[in-house]
Amino acid sequence: MSRVCQITGKRAMVGNSVSHANNKTKRRFEINLLEKKFYLPEQERYVTLKVSAHGLRIINKVGVEAAVENAIRNGFIK
Repeated sequence: MSRVCQITGKRAMVGNSVSHANNKTKRRFEINLLEKKFYLPEQERYVTLKVSAHGLRIINKVGVEAAVENAIRNGFIK
């Protein structure tokens, strides 16, 4: 499975490492991705999601059910 947040859809960015001599080499900026279990009380089961730190803040703000519904609607979760 790729390193993509299932709540926000964030993925790694590509950029350059720049040395003191201004030499540029390609690098990846990975996201802060965690694999967490969440309990869905209305379905009475646990769900494991790959979530970024920003995705965790969204879940804390709107709740697990609303965040998962929104992610399904946006196509981040199938």
